[in-house]
Amino acid sequence: MMLNSILEKALSFKRLNDDELLCLLEERENIKDIARAADTLNLKINSNKVSYVVNRNINFTNICDLNCRFCGYKRTKKSKDAFLLNYGEIIEKISEGKNAIGIDEICVTGGINPELKPDYYFNLVKAVRDAFPDIHIHAFSPQEILQLSISLGKPYAEIILKLVKLGLNSMPGTAAEILAEETRHKICPEKLSKAQWVEIIKTAHSLGVKTSATILFGHIETNIDIVEHLSLIRRMQDETSGFTEFIALPFISLKTSLREKVNSAPIPDRIFKFYAILRLYLDNFKNIQTSWPKIGVSAALKSLECGTNDFGGTLMEENITKSAGGTFGEYLSESEIINLIKSAGRIPVRRDTLYNIY
Repeated sequence: MMLNSILEKALSFKRLNDDELLCLLEERENIKDIARAADTLNLKINSNKVSYVVNRNINFTNICDLNCRFCGYKRTKKSKDAFLLNYGEIIEKISEGKNAIGIDEICVTGGINPELKPDYYFNLVKAVRDAFPDIHIHAFSPQEILQLSISLGKPYAEIILKLVKLGLNSMPGTAAEILAEETRHKICPEKLSKAQWVEIIKTAHSLGVKTSATILFGHIETNIDIVEHLSLIRRMQDETSGFTEFIALPFISLKTSLREKVNSAPIPDRIFKFYAILRLYLDNFKNIQTSWPKIGVSAALKSLECGTNDFGGTLMEENITKSAGGTFGEYLSESEIINLIKSAGRIPVRRDTLYNIY
């Protein structure tokens, strides 16, 4: 009866409280009811449409001086497979994406390379903007903004405004991982703090720079941690309306130091339930994105019945998931994405980074 009342409340567009969120997270029996309610709610919000973006990931370096336990991507400078792309190589990758599939966006992410000077980041954006005046540059998480702020002794706002002036359009809301300090410290003790992440994201939003919102789940986090994270994100969205979408990132453990401590819950079932709960709780998010590189195409299609409405992007490369042991590939063509969405009985719609529909 408690579950039914929570689902009815969400379907009536009434906001769930944190206790009700915890109840959903702890529910073990009626998972199909939660998924069905999330699908019904999503259809009310987004009808039968599923969006996607034609983009390319640019992973510019895997050299990093942080030691996050969930990461299999990090390398040291002396590693045989360490790399750092120069601007020419980055421009070549973008040109390939433009010519091959007509990308609208690049998503630029990488390790925190201790040898990179601030000018590398600024000049990267300038080089891309000079070469591609119309492409959307989605780049640099709060972690990079923090590093630039520390290196230059400048406030976050000044760093972000300089990047925008050079051509930055939006930022990924990654480096969030889990925004519950005790657990966060266990999995990424050297990363920026919860307070720093929040301040940088709020600063970006106040300057008109949109970001995504993310969570890393399926590791050592508790349900209480998840409540703390999602409640914070929802309050931030109430305050700024600056998040474009919510992206739940299932933990890929195979090649990480955290692999022996992961939660024992069945990954597919937990993923579908989690997506559904996001739809029911995050009432100020129109867009919930699935992650085909992390969970596979079949599971991503099934998640469309659990409250998600965005299929993500073409990507072309995705080294971070692959380095952690992901096996589902790095590229889907636009035609493949369209056909997959249609096969799920949904209507594919191409979008840009800010969810404007073509």
